[in-house]
Amino acid sequence: MDLKLYGAALSPFVRKTRVFMQEKGIPFEAIHIDPNNPPEDFVKLNPLKRIPVLQHGDRVIADSAVICRYLESLFPETPLYPTDPWDQARCSWYEKFADYELGVTCTFSVFRNRVIMPLIGKPCDEDRVQKALRTSIPPLFAYLDQELTGKNYLLGEQMTIADIALASQLVNLRHGGEMVDASQFPNLAAHTSRMHALPGFAKAIEKESVFVEKVRAKP
Repeated sequence: MDLKLYGAALSPFVRKTRVFMQEKGIPFEAIHIDPNNPPEDFVKLNPLKRIPVLQHGDRVIADSAVICRYLESLFPETPLYPTDPWDQARCSWYEKFADYELGVTCTFSVFRNRVIMPLIGKPCDEDRVQKALRTSIPPLFAYLDQELTGKNYLLGEQMTIADIALASQLVNLRHGGEMVDASQFPNLAAHTSRMHALPGFAKAIEKESVFVEKVRAKP
């Protein structure tokens, strides 16, 4: 099957999609796209010029949630979405929570300032980072920690796309020099360790960390 995934490795949404495809054993070709400087013709694949984008033959779709839902229908083996209607709704909620709430705080506040801004030659807004760490992130983590009480995964014992979405955002927090505090959020910390130990995440973190450390080491 001719599947091409366009995106950048450090994007939590691209990483989420890649890990999803790897967990399901879906073969694909990864094509790098710099989100800060996409090629002019990228607009033909996504008018918003955002990543990831999936090309399946002559079909093109964008947005990680849309892509993963499409691929789940194409490859129902090794399901990463629940079948129960209520669990489906909860799964969608958790995925959206990770993409939108943690995306804003962990990725666009912490990671972007400490990694991406230096990479593109701009100053880090450490005040924004500290505000996110002190004010915005703790209540989000407290909610997730409570939701994970007595469970290995957000929906119980079945790993879903929601777990992958959550863990992917926390990779970016890690790249930004921060970790989930196990003393404050033990359930979330255990979930993060469990997810990041998966082959897809572990390999991505190892490879990405080499690049990130070089960026953060620059004066």
